[in-house]
Amino acid sequence: MHAMLSTAPGGPETLEWTEGPTPEPKKGEVRIAVKAAGVNFPDTLIIRDLYQMKPPRPFAPGGEVSGIVEAVGEGVTTLAEGDRVLAMTGFGGFTTHLCTAATACVKIPDGMPFDEAACFIFTYGTSHYALKDRGELKSGETLLILGAAGGVGAAAIELGKATGAKVIAAVSSQDKADFCRDLGADETIIYPSDMDRDAQKALSGEIKKAAGPDGVHVAYDAVGGDYAEPVIRSMAWGGRFLVVGFPAGIPAIPLNLTLLKSCQIVGVFWGASIYKDPAGHAQNIKDLFDMYGKGLVKPRISASFSMQDAAQALALIADRKVCGKVVLTNP
Repeated sequence: MHAMLSTAPGGPETLEWTEGPTPEPKKGEVRIAVKAAGVNFPDTLIIRDLYQMKPPRPFAPGGEVSGIVEAVGEGVTTLAEGDRVLAMTGFGGFTTHLCTAATACVKIPDGMPFDEAACFIFTYGTSHYALKDRGELKSGETLLILGAAGGVGAAAIELGKATGAKVIAAVSSQDKADFCRDLGADETIIYPSDMDRDAQKALSGEIKKAAGPDGVHVAYDAVGGDYAEPVIRSMAWGGRFLVVGFPAGIPAIPLNLTLLKSCQIVGVFWGASIYKDPAGHAQNIKDLFDMYGKGLVKPRISASFSMQDAAQALALIADRKVCGKVVLTNP
């Protein structure tokens, strides 16, 4: 087997394509011949020791994969050799073979390509949990998405439209705005790269204009930093502001705004929710496969690289140049 290993903290250029023994599944595990691995923003953090999970080195980044079950460990009855699966691994996915708990695997539909399967659960799982369980988004409400052209943001656009919401996509460039329009966004807003007080006021005004007199019922913030406050100033009475991520930094919010709007700031930690509420997670996965089967959601893969070129893929993600998803593949 081969894997892209992080041997020391650093950027994508520090990863090394390394050969090692093919692992054998332990009790309760399966070995997957990896066909594809999704690339996500946390992958850029985990190799720098900036993520909440810090695996011992050497390790491969990569939290979601798809492939074929190649071997089954003792006690596994839910999967068999030859099954097509996706798996949430946390890390270790940038490889040709990996062993993981059978309970981390989900069988994928026969018609689902491996690249789409590897780009499915992390983004759609996060956004479905955020909008359904944490934001309680309803048909007819207005949804504002910061960072709407990224993986989770693009998923949120599709899920918001599937729910019947009016979707406003806020992004950093015209090409990203066009991408969001193609996904179904009703309105787009382009925000500047430098967010001073004047820019904050301007952004808040644009959001209020796009949302209409009621304001934003659910805000999906995958950006953070100084972009968060203008959104909260645009919230509807009783609105829900979802904290999904903060690549622009952790925002400082004047809490009096939540009082004036009688709105909520709601944390979204999908990774932990899987373990806290496995039954709810299973239902959400069923929901997502149902929507995929109906054509309501479909991963938008903007770039594909071989597994050995993982550094290039991570650099794209880190530079925020991606619309939709990036995937790594093995032959």
